[in-house]
Amino acid sequence: MKCNVGKTDRIIRLFAGLLILGIGIYYGSWWGLIGFLPILTAVISWCSLYALIGISTCREDEEIPKDTSTE
Repeated sequence: MKCNVGKTDRIIRLFAGLLILGIGIYYGSWWGLIGFLPILTAVISWCSLYALIGISTCREDEEIPKDTSTE
């Protein structure tokens, strides 16, 4: 899986996800669980929507290294 979410994008997604979760908890709404989606995309540095439409905010040097170990 190729990185398509850059560092700044990841930070924004993380804060937005935490904000959505916090609002959901404050109002006691299950809709706050939607906040896990931007948090997940920030953690794994990959967004399926970006992949679908061909967008990447990830620089070349931020690529996720491939596992070259042999078992």
